[in-house]
Amino acid sequence: MTAPGGDGVRGGPQHIPRPPGVFAGDPAPWAGLPPDRRRPDAARLREAFAVIGPPRPSPRAAVAPLAAAVLAACFEEDGELFVVLTRRSGDLRVHSGEVAFPGGRQEPGEDLATTACREAWEEVGLEPASVEIVGELDHLSTISSRSYIAPFVGLLAARPTLVANPSEVDAVLIVACSELLADGVFREERWPIFGADRPIVFFELVGDTVWGATAAMLRQLLGILTDTVGRGGLGHD
Repeated sequence: MTAPGGDGVRGGPQHIPRPPGVFAGDPAPWAGLPPDRRRPDAARLREAFAVIGPPRPSPRAAVAPLAAAVLAACFEEDGELFVVLTRRSGDLRVHSGEVAFPGGRQEPGEDLATTACREAWEEVGLEPASVEIVGELDHLSTISSRSYIAPFVGLLAARPTLVANPSEVDAVLIVACSELLADGVFREERWPIFGADRPIVFFELVGDTVWGATAAMLRQLLGILTDTVGRGGLGHD
């Protein structure tokens, strides 16, 4: 299990397929918040999802026979909340080398929360019984898929011992929410694609870049924790 590392330089080797005409987007929703608002803990995680209401469903739910689910597994250590991410294997056919939450396709007869926990077990050895599902982010419809993603937020009792499945995951990344909320880590770009200027979100870690769908989910999770983003913060195609 590894955390973001390297030589201290933010950003990673991920290929970003920027189209022509990209321009800067909005600042981080939490820009300007004081430091104490940028260091959430487990109690804040529970409180935030207890009051925010149900997730916004995807309009594709009525036509997609099976969806995908991911798990944002969080734990508190020294009064600070951390989240588990992965760097996908470079040998995978799609999204190779990208930073993502553990997750994957739903199996027939399986509810989506079970999908998220099963995939986390298969990818990083996170025991499903150790995961308390405390909330759900809005369902995400991606440009490249006819399906949708259901992101679940789980709380762990302590820092887990995780082992990357080398067929799917190159590394496990444990990242403090306070780092993700720090100035200079978040960036939004506007990409002119499919007839509209679409917001594309980035988080620049030390040695890695989180972008695309995973970054959009992180933005909503962190926005809910800081009370700066509500429901409808992911959007749909």
